[in-house]
Amino acid sequence: MTTRDAPALWSGASGVLESDRAFGAWVRRIGPVSASRADLHPFAYLVRAIVSQQLAGAAAATIHGRLVDVLEGEVVPDTVSRANPALLRGAGLSAAKLKAILDLAGQAASGELLLEEDYLEAMDNAAIVKHLTGVWGVGRWTAHMFLMFRMGRPDVWPTGDLGVRAGWARIHQVERPSAEALETAADHLRPWRSAVAWYCWRAIELPDPDPEVT
Repeated sequence: MTTRDAPALWSGASGVLESDRAFGAWVRRIGPVSASRADLHPFAYLVRAIVSQQLAGAAAATIHGRLVDVLEGEVVPDTVSRANPALLRGAGLSAAKLKAILDLAGQAASGELLLEEDYLEAMDNAAIVKHLTGVWGVGRWTAHMFLMFRMGRPDVWPTGDLGVRAGWARIHQVERPSAEALETAADHLRPWRSAVAWYCWRAIELPDPDPEVT
């Protein structure tokens, strides 16, 4: 099953958020959540997430595609570790992202970082964040994206994401909040904060809303 064919994530969220005073009109305008859970191996997903750090989607996709080509389609720890670093850099990786991907590959190959599906599924969100951020260059944002779009967890709240904060501001017609201020702001929307983040991202992509959206 491909990501495109996978069922949409967090299918129970839209009904809950539609009844929220701030999100309701936006949910009706945007429609149900259309995000799907990625079917990449956890290691391959993390490589892609590292590539995507601080890049627009098109640029990240281009670099990731080049990286996959360099690795001849085998995005696994041993292949990454054996690859010529110059060729990996030539795909468009920065020095920092190359270091992060090599550290990820080294820890995965040695068994220091366990990425088996059953092992991860048994862990709660906080434990997975701690587990993944032991890799150099993997911060909370990358761990949160992994939780949301690889693990499919419904209650992840990536307050460090600028798009989430900007979307929250637009939906609520307030100044963009800090990550700290936003930390508890969506508590009333548990356990669907992953969907809250998704609607925040969609909100900043749309033109000015219809007059009834307040």
